[in-house]
Amino acid sequence: MNRITSLFDIQYPIIQAGMVWCSGWKLASAVSNAGGLGIIGAGSMYPDVLRQHIRQCREATSRPFAVNVPLLYPNVEEIMNILVEEQVGIVFTSAGNPATWTSFLKEKGIIVVHVIANTKFALKAESCGVDAVVAEGFEAGGHNGREETTTMCLIPMITAQLQIPVIAAGGIGSGRAMLAAIALGADAVQVGSAFAVAEESSAHVNFKRRIVDAVEGDTKLRMKKLVPVRLLNNPFDDAVAQAEAEGANTERMVQLLGRARAKSGMFEGDMEEGELEIGQVSAMLSDIKPAAVILKEIWEEFMVSRDRIARLEF
Repeated sequence: MNRITSLFDIQYPIIQAGMVWCSGWKLASAVSNAGGLGIIGAGSMYPDVLRQHIRQCREATSRPFAVNVPLLYPNVEEIMNILVEEQVGIVFTSAGNPATWTSFLKEKGIIVVHVIANTKFALKAESCGVDAVVAEGFEAGGHNGREETTTMCLIPMITAQLQIPVIAAGGIGSGRAMLAAIALGADAVQVGSAFAVAEESSAHVNFKRRIVDAVEGDTKLRMKKLVPVRLLNNPFDDAVAQAEAEGANTERMVQLLGRARAKSGMFEGDMEEGELEIGQVSAMLSDIKPAAVILKEIWEEFMVSRDRIARLEF
């Protein structure tokens, strides 16, 4: 066991990312049952829907699972109270100031992990008392850091300065990538895109098929004047790229984004006008398969790669 498997009481140091419109109770429970840590993504759920997912997840697995909460969520206070009422043991916070809710959660006996994309906020999260951080590199899907620091650079910079465990994220969808992250100092990895195409993922099948059909260069970091987000190429992405090339201001970008566009694309399957958030590793994915199989393949490749490196002579 290492610091993360001990902290979460899990078998493998593999964490499923809390992805909007992809990570409901079915995916979270499947990953947890397979020995990793499944996460319910609260970012796309109304409070009563989240409560239902927590209860269904608990019925589907006896293993630990977590909930990811974007701190910019409009109903965040209600969400936090639900987490306490439902006795959720692990919470991943993101997209906001960890000082706001970490103490509240810790006082309730909840393990807190915060997602960051640079050293400054990693140190701030540690000073706020979080138990671990997720260090998410530029390759990641969804909302991303403005610094555009890649995982290969981010992980060693952060692990050199923090005392708490670090979970590497961004571009990790294989055992070889996991080994690289561990070699850079990470205690575990968080996997998003590879689990987004799992059979149990709540993403629309159209989105899953588009992900596995993606090739190198099909994702780009967009919306830098709002909140940077990595998008898969489609007509909406083309419109965003054109607007940015024309120097569109923030008001214009907000208007272009509109409302519920991520739900339309990722959950309802509109591949033309929907917002499709996914990581660069999508170009390496080729199949839709059960979450347990995905986790097993990552772990087995990690072990084989680790043994191969151990046998090398220099």
